[in-house]
Amino acid sequence: MEALDLARWQFAITTVYHFIFVPLTIGLSPLVAIMQTAWVRTGNERWLRLTKFFGKLLLINFALGVVTGIVQEFQFGMNWSEYSRFVGDVFGAPLAMEALAAFFVESTFLGLWIFGWDRLNKKVHLACIWAVALATNLSAFFILAANSWMQHPVGAIYNPETGRAEMNDIWAVLTNNTLLAAFPHQITATMLTAGTFVTGIAAWWMVRLVRTRTAENVELARDVYRPAVLLGVVAMLVGGLGVGISGDIQGKIMYEQQPGKMSSAEALCEGEEGAAFSILTIGDLSNSCENVRHLIEIPGLASYLGTGHFSGPESYLPGVEDVQEQMTERFGDTTAAGDPVTYTPNLAITYWSFRLMIGMAAGSVLLALMALWLTRKGRVTDNVWFARVGLIAIPMPFLANSFGWIFTEVGRQPWVVAPNPTGIDQIRLLTERGVSTAVSPGMVLTSMIVFTLVYGALAAVWFLLIRRYTVEGVPLSVRDESPEAQRRDDDGDGDDSSDSVDRPLSFAY
Repeated sequence: MEALDLARWQFAITTVYHFIFVPLTIGLSPLVAIMQTAWVRTGNERWLRLTKFFGKLLLINFALGVVTGIVQEFQFGMNWSEYSRFVGDVFGAPLAMEALAAFFVESTFLGLWIFGWDRLNKKVHLACIWAVALATNLSAFFILAANSWMQHPVGAIYNPETGRAEMNDIWAVLTNNTLLAAFPHQITATMLTAGTFVTGIAAWWMVRLVRTRTAENVELARDVYRPAVLLGVVAMLVGGLGVGISGDIQGKIMYEQQPGKMSSAEALCEGEEGAAFSILTIGDLSNSCENVRHLIEIPGLASYLGTGHFSGPESYLPGVEDVQEQMTERFGDTTAAGDPVTYTPNLAITYWSFRLMIGMAAGSVLLALMALWLTRKGRVTDNVWFARVGLIAIPMPFLANSFGWIFTEVGRQPWVVAPNPTGIDQIRLLTERGVSTAVSPGMVLTSMIVFTLVYGALAAVWFLLIRRYTVEGVPLSVRDESPEAQRRDDDGDGDDSSDSVDRPLSFAY
């Protein structure tokens, strides 16, 4: 394989792997903050126990996300130096802002939250986790600003002397309409992910405890795990609704900026009005579009996703062959080296990743509906299927997020910086022209193998830690070591009889 192919594989493997952890960190941090807020406001011990439990899972996930994310920035310089040279003036700005204005805040206040339980005032300590939650979302905003510029370059000029894109309007970059659609879509997707994670774990514990038929365990299921299930359901409902609305807006913007991506998502070879959305396609999903048959179609839906119209002339959706012709006329049919250019992305990956992105959300929907029904009117349940669906549903939004990014990035090909239909033609870059010229295939292959093995080991560590602390469950009781509790300890022996959470740390089984 050539260095280009290996560099693309390496970036895909490390990026998709890293992104497994990102949605949970972004979505779970505000849920943990909400749990702690409920404890501070009500004094109810169950919210403190849930905060400690899910906070521990958040920390494990955050640590793995940081470790796997460090590699991403290095890859731009190692394997994609030509890309970095061309866009560094623009692309580097939001990444620097993410590090300085978001990640440093996030990591600093997370450290204060971890070590401040027995040293900070309750409200100050609570403010720390809220700072973490806000910073994780701000971090996502800046990362998406950089990626959205690659999808729709704005706020930059082309310098013919240096052959580089140079920023001239940071505000345009930060208010890019592609970004303003992508950010709420991604944030609500993280809410769906975290809500499913919390509900799935709490559902498993609820069923496990109720099935013991002991009064103490049933009370624990009702008082601790049922509120967690309901909080997760609220996050899933808000997240799911937000994903649907923002996804619809994003699809229409995508159609205007990258019509080929929408046509590829339907594997639509020739343009048509009222294009249907197919649930299943058989045949040759190569870029030649030969012998493709769409099965189980929803009439007009593909056109609506792109144009906002189900039928009529306004609903016309160009086919991939039409887009190829238009792009060839605008940018030519060969590269500077004389190689032919195919402006159609890999149809099989684009088509199926789009459907898997949508379909994987079904697990969260089923879990939310079961949770609302089985916990109605204050009930707890021993329904084994509720626990099973909860566990099965947990990975589904993670996969949906990953397939969504695969669709977004593969659907942009062959561009690493897609041309703006109404922008400057020179600000565009084919993926094959962004790869480093000084890196050999052997070097890329070696680093890819090393990263893959290391990441595989980290994945095993992550799973074992998450499983271990999930099986331990929430603390049966936790000691309140805040300054207020210490001041209530009159005899200095660490025992405050008036404190309802003064027993040593132990775990539910």
